[in-house]
Amino acid sequence: MSTHGTAAHHRLPDLPPLVRRALEVARAHGFEHSCHPEQGLLIRALAGGAAGLIGESGTGCGVGLAWLASGAAPGVRLVSVERDPARAAVAAEVFADQPQVRVLCADWTELYEHGPFDLLVLDGGGQGKGIEPPADPARLLSPQGTLVMDDFTPSPGWPPLHEGRPDTARLHWLEHPALRAVEVRLAPDLSSVVATLRGQAGSARDT
Repeated sequence: MSTHGTAAHHRLPDLPPLVRRALEVARAHGFEHSCHPEQGLLIRALAGGAAGLIGESGTGCGVGLAWLASGAAPGVRLVSVERDPARAAVAAEVFADQPQVRVLCADWTELYEHGPFDLLVLDGGGQGKGIEPPADPARLLSPQGTLVMDDFTPSPGWPPLHEGRPDTARLHWLEHPALRAVEVRLAPDLSSVVATLRGQAGSARDT
């Protein structure tokens, strides 16, 4: 989750209607940890390249999911999981008139039951931060599917650092043998890792 991401959207005057709706709900419920607008713009653009299924962990009140749904082509389905029951219920209401969108009250591991995904945004579990195990991209992504992890702080050198130490979570994704990965700086204090699955049918082989 992003610190003060909900409030940061004031910088964008022309928001997609679905994003505006989700933001109003997030503000009404005092939820400040929505994705930042720069992240929203990135995942909306990536959603346009998804052919069949988009996934997300960490729905929150639905702001990031609204960015994804606003960029997705007609016919593309979206599945998002939120482990907090109250937030999951609130987010489901945001998308009540969007039949292509499902919000599930579940841990991020529920995504294994709904993939593989053409695009998967991990924002509420599965990133491998802290003590949690990282997600398995070969099980979750379709061939050449795209994975996005938000909320990293740009690091000027290599290896990337977090609190003065090598950032093991970020290194896991940037050096993952099954992925082609790059860190994208979205703001002076904000970056995302974007990765594509190598090979065919979930294989780690290069094509």
